[in-house]
Amino acid sequence: MNEQHTQALTEKRQRIKDKAVRTIFVRFQKEGIHKYPAAATDPNLATGDEYDVSFLATPHRHIFHFEVTIEVFHNDRDIEFIQFKRWLENRYSQGILALDYKSCEMISDDLYDVIATRYPDRNIVIQVSEDNENGATIVYNTHQPYNNLAI
Repeated sequence: MNEQHTQALTEKRQRIKDKAVRTIFVRFQKEGIHKYPAAATDPNLATGDEYDVSFLATPHRHIFHFEVTIEVFHNDRDIEFIQFKRWLENRYSQGILALDYKSCEMISDDLYDVIATRYPDRNIVIQVSEDNENGATIVYNTHQPYNNLAI
């Protein structure tokens, strides 16, 4: 490799680093109780067979697992992740979460509103799962196309 080619590769790597999307993530968990009232009456849910989930209509407990990824704009602790995690955990400091009918997706949207108020104009990804087993991931994309593919 000649020196000119080496220099071109070095400059290319620098451009890639300069344009990189930077994020941090935190994970935490919280005990909560919720229900899915429609599960008792919707024939697609209360099927009476092995796929029956009508039991979800009654309040039931989960350990809700959260993973929050947020865009940062530089490498030197734009958002310090331990502080960010503590701040998020404090949103849920009132004992067991009483979530009523809320799904993982609804919980995510509520949390997004709180985060985006404090940290506006940042891409955020929130994952909420029940017992770290089943859940939802929502990408809140503020300023970049999420997917350029036309289908």
